[in-house]
Amino acid sequence: MAKILVCYYSKTGNTEKMAQIIAKKMEEQDFSVDLKRIEETKVDDLLEYDCIILGSPTYYGSMAWPIKKLLDDSIKFHSRLKGKVGVAFSSAANVGGGNETTILDILNAFLIHGMIIRGNHKGDHYGPVSIDFPDERASECCRQYAENLAELVKKLFS
Repeated sequence: MAKILVCYYSKTGNTEKMAQIIAKKMEEQDFSVDLKRIEETKVDDLLEYDCIILGSPTYYGSMAWPIKKLLDDSIKFHSRLKGKVGVAFSSAANVGGGNETTILDILNAFLIHGMIIRGNHKGDHYGPVSIDFPDERASECCRQYAENLAELVKKLFS
């Protein structure tokens, strides 16, 4: 059974709610899922998972510092995360607040590690986004993205 990490940073609870929705949907797909705050996650933990899902609020158009620190620290595993699946999600205070740039910054790090990225042909293409607390549209995008992701993880690790 594939192991999934849903790791997030959240000050207001917006990104945390998205993480909970994604983790629940992945659990419904019969994966072993660990839902962890970034503060509970050590860089060495990344080696244990087949799929790493990172969520961050948007700060000045990019990820929150604790997420960036985890990715910076992961340099010691360069090439050892190759072949794992990596995806991201984000929340921001307003439309045009940097959700997509935040997600793309996380995905850039995953690509440099040689990880497999899953986009979405409809909805939020790069990863789920929310403006403030996830409304029904954002919540549904989280669920759909997790279902889409589950297909890939099953193909690769089942």
